[in-house]
Amino acid sequence: QVQLVESGGGLVQPGGSLRLSCAASGINFSFYNINWYRQTVGKQRELVAGISSGGTTNYADSVKGRFTISRDNAKNTGYLHMSSLSPEDTAVYYCNVHSDILYRSYWGQGTQVTVSS
Repeated sequence: QVQLVESGGGLVQPGGSLRLSCAASGINFSFYNINWYRQTVGKQRELVAGISSGGTTNYADSVKGRFTISRDNAKNTGYLHMSSLSPEDTAVYYCNVHSDILYRSYWGQGTQVTVSS
């Protein structure tokens, strides 16, 4: 059974930092690309950052220079380190892992990030 468990969300003040984790089980994690999305009420889910199985990264313009995506295949875990957070970053953040070769895609349950003073 495939599971993605996200953690690390919470309440943080503007300018602060958080690190989100996405721990996977039941898959050969190293074969999968990882994406982080976020969603606020009434808006479409937005792709924030991605990292390929080979380590290539990409970021939404809104988070470039502030967010860093990484992965640790030995721990079957992906990370999103977020810094210089602003209230506009408030959202539920979702981890997605997908393989274009295996035609598989899995989602985490989401973790709430709230940026407020």
